[in-house]
This record gives sequence, C-alpha cells and structure tokens, in this order.
Amino acid sequence: MTRYGKKTADNDFFSMVYEVTKLIPYGRVTSYGAIARYLGSGRSARMVGWALNACHNMPDPVPAHRVVNRHGLLTGKHHFGNSTTMEQLLINEGIIIEDDAILNFKEKFWDPFSELG
Repeated sequence: MTRYGKKTADNDFFSMVYEVTKLIPYGRVTSYGAIARYLGSGRSARMVGWALNACHNMPDPVPAHRVVNRHGLLTGKHHFGNSTTMEQLLINEGIIIEDDAILNFKEKFWDPFSELG
C-alpha cells in the first residue's frame, strides 16, 4: 500500500502482520488481538484483520486462516472465497470447529509473546 509512491506506515504494519502470521505453526491458531499486541499496537486488532484481508494475492502464502477473533470465532471466513474454505483449511490441520467456533481454541492457541518472546 503506497500513497503517491511513498511507503506508508500501514504498509509497514501490514508487512509485520504477514511476517508474524507466517510463523503460526501448522495446526495452531492465534487471534487478531494477539498479533496486534505482539506488534506493540494492542488496540489495532481490526487493522490486523484488514492486513490479512489484503494478503490473498501475496507472492508468498500467508496462512491467514489461522487467525481468528479472541473467542475463537471464524469472523474472517467470508474473505476466503466462500463460507467454508477457512473452516475446511482449519479442519485439515486438526482444529475442531462447530458453528463457526473453534472448540479446542485454548488448546490450539498460539501466543506470539510466549512463543516468539
């Protein structure tokens, strides 16, 4: 994202979101807020969501399906082409989902602070 050919702060933030998201291990999930807090922007969970919504055409895949809301709900599922793609990707990784909610959320939660330091 650039404005008038100059790099913007949003672009830097989006890039940092992508780098953290790429570190989420297979079979684990995190929240928009956990990424925002790790990046020092605790009140920017929504901005993390915007960044992940914009990543679908990135040259290096970003596993955005592994990022959900703080309650383990698949709130971003409508950004994956159809309403079941995000759920299916998570199920393929061993995540248990019912009614758009991750049932084993606490068990599968990946906290960037404790994992990355």
